[in-house]
Amino acid sequence: MSRNFTTKLRSSITQLSYLPQTFNLIWAASRNWTLAWIILLVFQGVLPAASVYLTRLVVNSVVQVVGKGISWESIQTILIPVGLMAGVLLLTEFLQGASEWIRTAQSELVQDYISGLVHKQSIAIDFGCYESSEYNDRLERAREGAGSRSLALLENTGTLLQNSITLFAVAAILIPYGFWLPIILVASAFPAFYVAFRLNLHQYQWSQRTTTDRRRLQYYELLLTSSWAAKELRLFNFGSYFQSAYQKLRRRLRNEQIKLIEQRTVSRLVAGFIALLVTSASLAWMGRQVLLGIITLGDLALFYQAFNQGQSIVKSLLGSLGQIYKNSLFVSNLFEFLKIKPKIVDPPQPLPIPSKLQQGINLRQVTFRYPGSEKPVLKNFNLTIPAGKIVAIVGDNGAGKSTLIKLLCRFYDPESGSIELDDNDIREYCVEAFRKLITVLFQDPLPYYVSVTDNIAMGDLSITPSQSEIEASARGAGIHDKIVRLRDGYDSMLGKWFPGGTDLSGGEWQRLALARAFLRKGEIIILDEPTSAMDPWAEHDWLDRFRKMANGRTAIVITHRFTLAMRADIIHVMRAGKIVESGSHDELLALGGLYAESWKSQMESHHEVSV
Repeated sequence: MSRNFTTKLRSSITQLSYLPQTFNLIWAASRNWTLAWIILLVFQGVLPAASVYLTRLVVNSVVQVVGKGISWESIQTILIPVGLMAGVLLLTEFLQGASEWIRTAQSELVQDYISGLVHKQSIAIDFGCYESSEYNDRLERAREGAGSRSLALLENTGTLLQNSITLFAVAAILIPYGFWLPIILVASAFPAFYVAFRLNLHQYQWSQRTTTDRRRLQYYELLLTSSWAAKELRLFNFGSYFQSAYQKLRRRLRNEQIKLIEQRTVSRLVAGFIALLVTSASLAWMGRQVLLGIITLGDLALFYQAFNQGQSIVKSLLGSLGQIYKNSLFVSNLFEFLKIKPKIVDPPQPLPIPSKLQQGINLRQVTFRYPGSEKPVLKNFNLTIPAGKIVAIVGDNGAGKSTLIKLLCRFYDPESGSIELDDNDIREYCVEAFRKLITVLFQDPLPYYVSVTDNIAMGDLSITPSQSEIEASARGAGIHDKIVRLRDGYDSMLGKWFPGGTDLSGGEWQRLALARAFLRKGEIIILDEPTSAMDPWAEHDWLDRFRKMANGRTAIVITHRFTLAMRADIIHVMRAGKIVESGSHDELLALGGLYAESWKSQMESHHEVSV
């Protein structure tokens, strides 16, 4: 039992160590508002004690003039204490309004600041993190511990400071009636504090344990409500299946949460009963003092106000400590997330990026396996991509083609071996500068729901292209005619998420991505199944345009379509993480190997379809 308590205490101290970091963060986000907030806290901490003290003066003044009739002297006796009490109440109301205004401004600034930190970190961390379930759990926990928890931690600490000031003032008022009264006052609230501490820890542990389940709920929610899943849910009647899965999981989480609330309610009732017994005993003692004539009726009123308010303050103060502990647990997730360091980083002294490739790209003895996987995707892999040539890589699913793209874009670094650009390891270049050399057209290009002009301009955010350059890129990609037929032409909003938006077909989104590639003018072009959403006529037109775009540049084409691969200068056939055949289209056909067999099979399939 002792060891368990020591472990929990040590854990609590560790979590509370994030308090200074949280305050530094809040100070950086809203320095002036935080300063104003601290000043208000001091005033708000003193005013309740002043109100308690003035209660005694008001009651004693009223008792003094009872039975003396209505006269200026009687009115004067009670006017000053009543006026002071009214002033304190008005000032309290004013400060509450000012405090709400300050907290709102502070909240907005802190929320924006922390969101900025989370977004910046999400962009900075390695691409591999997004392919990890553990990372997604950490991201979800960090979101929970972001703005709202940090602000709650600040609020809890402010309440703690304010209540501490009030408690010291109330204790100073009670001490003349018995030095033991403040001690009893504090002791009566300890059961409530223990309950809050214990239940907050249970709530945090439940939240940590159910992170993956709650992310799964979000996934089901997306499936049931998003447009990208709507077709299959209706056609295959998947809606009821995922709705049932959602409700089953939600029911379990809901029942666990209700059980936690049930435990909290019962525990608080017990703690409240103990506090009530202490209050009743203390009031009985003070009533005895009044009956014996030791203290006045005003003293009794003061004591009742002070003890009742003091007990609430102690309860609130200890509750704030519990909330500080609870929120520091969640905020720790935020700081743990912000501590993640990317492994794909710039070298201490980056080499200058070549403006034009001379030799090309070489993969030498590259071995790579995904984090958490024992089986390597590539092992002692070698590949040469000459500068200025179009190289096609074909192969069946699982051959390692997509992994190759990730390595070439330096989303991952190889476990061993090297990837060289003009005989220099790409790890010797600045990451951002190296990626600026590359234009990638992914198989499913991301649809950006902005205007057509902005869509194309995103091809290179380091420049501000003219409208003529935007249109030239669209013409080069073969999407210009479609754009001018839209209601607002190049100013048309794309996508159906926002009012007035227009959606495009899969092939048209690919052409728009190609327009971005035309604008970017990357020295290295990587295409991942670039014509997968196009019909044969559109594909033929696209291939002619691609040859024009790739003229003089180094291009790598990942494809299943041999009609695209045959246009390449060199074709590599991949299987099980290795290059098994290489050569031109005619050379590979003459070889009569895997490529020739696949070509024959694909051509026969096309012929049957056309017939």
